[in-house]
Amino acid sequence: MPRQLRIEYAGAIYHVMSRGARLEPIFEDNKDRKTFLKTLAQACEKAEWEIHAYCLMTNHFHIIMETPKPTLVAGMKWFLGTYTQRYNARHKARGHLFSGRYKSLLVDESDDFYLRSVCDYVHLNPVRAGLVEAGSGLESYPWSSYRNYLQTARTRKPWLRVDRLLGELGCRDNGRGRRKFKTYMEGRANQEQGGEDDMAKHIRRGWRFGAEDFLKRLQEKVKLAPKRGNHRPEEVAASMEAKANGIIAEELAARNITLRELETMKKMHPVKAEIARRLRKETTMTWAWIALRLNGGSPSTMTSTVYQLEL
Repeated sequence: MPRQLRIEYAGAIYHVMSRGARLEPIFEDNKDRKTFLKTLAQACEKAEWEIHAYCLMTNHFHIIMETPKPTLVAGMKWFLGTYTQRYNARHKARGHLFSGRYKSLLVDESDDFYLRSVCDYVHLNPVRAGLVEAGSGLESYPWSSYRNYLQTARTRKPWLRVDRLLGELGCRDNGRGRRKFKTYMEGRANQEQGGEDDMAKHIRRGWRFGAEDFLKRLQEKVKLAPKRGNHRPEEVAASMEAKANGIIAEELAARNITLRELETMKKMHPVKAEIARRLRKETTMTWAWIALRLNGGSPSTMTSTVYQLEL
């Protein structure tokens, strides 16, 4: 059976989920969970994702993300690969951490009802798993974004976007609005005790979630061709490369130097290291691409140059 191709376009919303290989844990303890969220924050900066909801379980995770640029595949490759490396290094493990391909359910962005539904599904996951004790409240589960929704903008995670979900429920991002949201979610948690409804089953099993004309609009957005598929990796790569070139242009302008002048500098020049460090922080471009673009020698030389800068 052929693999489901990824559909990517600017402004797409996804429910992303992945499980551990052989259903084994992807988090051994809270330190792993903190590392996962730190890696997610870095991925948001690189791929310019906007996170609407997340939930970390023991052997899987859920994330609702919006992609202002078509960077799902590039961002997820970096995100899952980097977390796996960090997990393996800490636990002295080897091999794959996640089982096969991650799931990415496309969510209809034309009506916030669909976003609300998938966010509810994610936030209520601990209830369905029996991890929220009766009377303790949904916020008693610490590893989902629900707690963040109840916090002030100053104290919540900066990469979490709450306005669309709160807006769908007619809630403002203030004390009264957050209390209204909590009341709504506690009511949904009580309903969830009755078992999974048809909408939840569709979210869990489907590949798209939206209005009847959603598929037609998807076809128009990505201009599907029967023999081409819908992944369009060349456009995804071009988007990230354009971002990287824009960063280089900004750095050159700030220093009042030309690209040609940069190229003629020594391979391990501090300016090259500073630009390379920013490229690695804000994009998913490889060391090989950065080394070639900055004329910084081999990828290992470029890596060493940045490492020396950070000492």
